[in-house]
Amino acid sequence: MGFTCGIIGLPNVGKSTLFNAMTAASAEVANYPFCTVDPNRGIAAVPDSRLERLAAAMSPEKVTPAQLEVLDIAGLVRGAHRGEGLGNRFLGHIRTVDATLHVVRVFDDSNVSHMEASLDPIRDVEVVETELMLADLEQVERRLEKTHKRIKVGDKQAKLEVPVLEEMKGALAAGRPLRGLSFESEGTARPLLGELALLTAKPVIYIANVDEGHLAAPGPAMTALFEHAALLGAKVVPVCARLEAELLELEPAERVAFSAELGIKESALFRVIRAGYDILGLQTFYTTVGPELRAWTIPAGTQAARAAGRIHSDMERGFIRAEVLHWEDFERFGCESAARDAGRMHLEGRDYEVRDGDLIRFRFA
Repeated sequence: MGFTCGIIGLPNVGKSTLFNAMTAASAEVANYPFCTVDPNRGIAAVPDSRLERLAAAMSPEKVTPAQLEVLDIAGLVRGAHRGEGLGNRFLGHIRTVDATLHVVRVFDDSNVSHMEASLDPIRDVEVVETELMLADLEQVERRLEKTHKRIKVGDKQAKLEVPVLEEMKGALAAGRPLRGLSFESEGTARPLLGELALLTAKPVIYIANVDEGHLAAPGPAMTALFEHAALLGAKVVPVCARLEAELLELEPAERVAFSAELGIKESALFRVIRAGYDILGLQTFYTTVGPELRAWTIPAGTQAARAAGRIHSDMERGFIRAEVLHWEDFERFGCESAARDAGRMHLEGRDYEVRDGDLIRFRFA
């Protein structure tokens, strides 16, 4: 799996349409709130031009790309942290994802109702973000209460947690999300953030759902969203979800021609995945095992033995060495055998940090 992302936002902003465009699924799309109650789940193959070039050179029997799991989560409304609009249930789904895709309505269509009755992307972002912060605040306060009780019975770890939880509480109470927040005790904060699965600690990508005409020429609403995201250190990916979904209904050749005519150089899926890999610090390596060429996703800086464990735990435990070909060497020589003959294939130990694009053959006992 590449990573798991949850599509969030207000109702009727185009979440399910984007989900369909990304996964070629058929989630129900309707002009009424809470059309999506239980999250739709879909798997999308990660577009990968390097994998295609490797496949063309190697002609394997099977090619397996990395995958992205997408959850289409129901729309959030004011009061979601108190359970409004089934909010508690929906917020729980968000806790399971690696990153959130926050769909923001930047298109104006009188035929599609708006929960807030007017078009204002910044207000909409703040409505959703406020609900996430309030939900996190309640969770942190509950944890603080339990932690103080643990201190009374002599729990030393609890004493370390209290200052970190107080920092979280202070930030949330002041209206600051936890993503990007620096803590005085990072060693205690990181495990806590992972354990609590706090919503505003998750990386976010804003998906600006725009009219077709604003893909190439952003209007004032889009410009305002870009400026707002820049202040938060977040990325914005402009998408016309309706158009992307319609393109999927065409035959591949027609899709390419129509996309070129519209000036769409990359699919929404490609742009979202690229942004997701960037904010999560992910990279890809490749293996050939028997008849299969396969792409794998790992965090940047992963060592060779741990990368082998990504394939199978036995490979990490019995790791002997990794035979590595860097992507730039494959590009230079055009095939694995030529690169090997030129001495560009090299052996690495378990502590080798895998590079993005490496083609690796693992040896293990």
